[in-house]
Amino acid sequence: MTQHVSNAAPVAAPKRQASSPWVLVWHRFCQHKAGLVSAVFIILFAILCFSAPLLASWFGHDPFEVDFFARFEPASDAHWLGADELGRDVFLRLLYGGQVSLSVGAVAALMTAILGTLVGVFAGYFGGKLDAVLMRIADFTLSLPTLPLMIVMAAVDLSKLGLPESWAQGENASFIRIIVIVALFGWPTTARLVRSGTLSLRERDYVKAAVGYGASPWRIIRRHVLPNVLSPVIIATTMALGGVILLESALSFLGLGIQPPMPSWGNMLQNAQEVIWQSPGLAIYPGIAILVTVMAFNFLGDALQDALDPKSGN
Repeated sequence: MTQHVSNAAPVAAPKRQASSPWVLVWHRFCQHKAGLVSAVFIILFAILCFSAPLLASWFGHDPFEVDFFARFEPASDAHWLGADELGRDVFLRLLYGGQVSLSVGAVAALMTAILGTLVGVFAGYFGGKLDAVLMRIADFTLSLPTLPLMIVMAAVDLSKLGLPESWAQGENASFIRIIVIVALFGWPTTARLVRSGTLSLRERDYVKAAVGYGASPWRIIRRHVLPNVLSPVIIATTMALGGVILLESALSFLGLGIQPPMPSWGNMLQNAQEVIWQSPGLAIYPGIAILVTVMAFNFLGDALQDALDPKSGN
């Protein structure tokens, strides 16, 4: 008998394609159900808040117009959450207040992250006297009683500092003031995180090799240091968003933050405290908005921390 030998090459088993780091991050993030729900809520709520002008035209209400004939109207088809003590639509004002709170939180947290990252990278990479000076400034800032100082700074009359009266009394002045105050006091936490990461990266072989090849410090910082310290910065910034929203609400409640007629959740609570027994919803609605939004950002920060941690399971 003639034995036939097959010349066909054996079929190799298909290799598992390696997933990119960002795909692994996304998979780990999706496993965090509370963080995923929080991210969806924040996105949808932000879209709803910034669609407030369209909703106002659709409802036919001006949330800034006083209508004494509609004072304390209950919830109805015309006013979904009723009307306040001046006859203004509470639902629309809640959305406009969300615009302010989310904008202040996002811009202030971003400014804090940028300032803290720059200080932390310079302190960690260059070291020496620069590191000592910057970290002593950070320690001094952290040792200050933050909330009382913020209240004092928020109460300063900007027109007395030589700024134009029209700008100092404008609607944007209180917005910018809160952002500057938060950035001035919030950067040390981010700076410490970035500095510790930079100190570790500075001793890595590929960084030393880049130094040996004659790469400038700015190129090394841009190409090797900054991309590797972004993870803790993203986590810290997300966590800080909820705190900034709480701070803005507290300052506005005390009358030192966002000033009327620009609505914010804090000054809505301030206006509601005198009529809380007559219309408790005026205090409940902005209070719930603050609580749910801050919790959502905290859950999102926890999920990002788990997802961006390379020691987490795939």
